[in-house]
Amino acid sequence: MKRVRITSRLVALVVVTLVGAGACALDPQAGGSGGGGAAPAGAAEQVSGASAAPGPDQPATTPAKPKATPTRMAAPTKPSPRPKPTTASPKPSGCPQGEHQRAVETYLAQLGGFGRVTVDGRQSAADCAAIKKFQKRYDIRPVQGRAGPTTYDVAKRLATTDTGRCGARSGLTFCIDLTRQTTWVMRDAKVIVAPTVTRTGMAGYRTPAGTYRINFRNIKEWSDPYEVWLPYWQHFTQGMGFHETTTYLHDKSIGSHGCVNLLHADAVRYWELGKVGSRVVLVGRRPGT
Repeated sequence: MKRVRITSRLVALVVVTLVGAGACALDPQAGGSGGGGAAPAGAAEQVSGASAAPGPDQPATTPAKPKATPTRMAAPTKPSPRPKPTTASPKPSGCPQGEHQRAVETYLAQLGGFGRVTVDGRQSAADCAAIKKFQKRYDIRPVQGRAGPTTYDVAKRLATTDTGRCGARSGLTFCIDLTRQTTWVMRDAKVIVAPTVTRTGMAGYRTPAGTYRINFRNIKEWSDPYEVWLPYWQHFTQGMGFHETTTYLHDKSIGSHGCVNLLHADAVRYWELGKVGSRVVLVGRRPGT
């Protein structure tokens, strides 16, 4: 009997030992990292965390392994579009504002041909472009769109020129307003070249008022007393005539020796229109002469 009992106890012990050893093996179907071999003691606990104390997001006991189910991802939320500003910020004009802004705007609007200007005394992009165009046309330097003293002076002289003072009736007439230092061309009592700027004789060399005729022309005349070339020369009296300026026209501290100085584009235009016998009328008197 004792042998039977001892044998039974040995069999029972072997069964218990085998069952306990099988519980530590990794199940290849459970997502383990190995194949079907046995793992060392404690390996399953390190993987599953069953031996660790439960954390705040873990259950107190190890639950049965749930079946794997596909997880549905929530559709990404589209970002809300940023609201568009209700009013666009004004674009900078790109030009400094001069001390004669409103007056220059007024004269340019009166003259026309230089673009849209708003007479409000405030520089805008349109005003800037118009003033620059005006400065380029009359060689006012620098061309920066600023309504400064020279731009103001030229605009005022041109806008206030009375073309009727010339008294032109029939044929072609070159007209010069010595007081305003402007010149224009008329044919049959109509203006065919709008008033532009000029500079006549300085103090001691006053250009006289009166009516004359062109009596000599040369595309490029040499001045003996002053040793300088006179482009587009058209003589009308006492060694005086039209020609392209050889210095900055808007320098009022100097002047000609009696001639009617013109910008390049105007000198070319006058040369194209003029001929020997063309009428020249000068009115007024240059200030300071």
